[in-house]
Amino acid sequence: MTPHEPPESALYRTLLESTRAIPWKIDWATATFAYIGPQIEDLLGWAPTSWRTVQDWADRMHPDDRDRVVNFCISQSQSGVDHEADYRALTTGGDYVWIRDVVHVVRDLQGNVVSLVGFMFDITERKQNEHQLLQLQQVLQELSFRDGLTGVNKRRKFDAEYEREWQEAQRTGEPLSLLMFDVDFFKSYNDQYGHVEGDECLRRVARALQQAAHRPRDCLARYGGEEFVLLPGADASSARAVAQRCMQEVAHAGIVHAASPLGQQLTVSVGMGTALPGTQDDSKRFLETVDRCLYRAKHAGRNRIEATA
Repeated sequence: MTPHEPPESALYRTLLESTRAIPWKIDWATATFAYIGPQIEDLLGWAPTSWRTVQDWADRMHPDDRDRVVNFCISQSQSGVDHEADYRALTTGGDYVWIRDVVHVVRDLQGNVVSLVGFMFDITERKQNEHQLLQLQQVLQELSFRDGLTGVNKRRKFDAEYEREWQEAQRTGEPLSLLMFDVDFFKSYNDQYGHVEGDECLRRVARALQQAAHRPRDCLARYGGEEFVLLPGADASSARAVAQRCMQEVAHAGIVHAASPLGQQLTVSVGMGTALPGTQDDSKRFLETVDRCLYRAKHAGRNRIEATA
């Protein structure tokens, strides 16, 4: 108890300073700390006597948080609104601790702001848990988009990327290309080698297509069964070059297919289309057009590319 401090005030101080929350008070007129709990030194290393002005508070905040938090707290305080703010506070060791400041605005009878009182809470563990949960959610989402057999994207991932690319092409006026692949005589392959080897065949085809689809915007997905789809986001000439590279990579994989009428090696057929999507054009219709190109490639002898006119 300080000299002349009433016993009741000493009790309140003891209660405040025995909690994990860190109490503080700022005088609004002078922007100085009237009080900050001694727990601040245990948490951040800064002695209570070093918290003189609100500038000390701002200077000990992570640079990426500073402007956002300071401007928010000032505007809320000026409006007389109680508020909360999360930010990273600097320790004397150079690390950062996540803090939540809960602020109450004290006003006089005329409504003028007199002071700010509040509590600082260490929420570092909560933030770490939130970050880990977010990472886990991202991993689970990625897994939900991955085909369990081949490791490439599932159709639902392709559908989302396709719509996004279509809308972007409508906005920019740039061309958009689509490639659809079908493994030639895959039923015969399964009949010849069995379904276990058939699954391995699809994995090898997927790896070959991935080797060819290496640009940042390329999106390769298993479309269903033995069909794959690739969204290269390119003009017709570039898309054809990608399609040819895909066929070459499949050939280089050297997958033996003794039952194929085209020879002893597995091949793929390709349907290809390029569009300049207008605001009235239908993405589903374009997809169906490319699918018909794939159908033409299969019925024209396979192991070839058929493109939209």
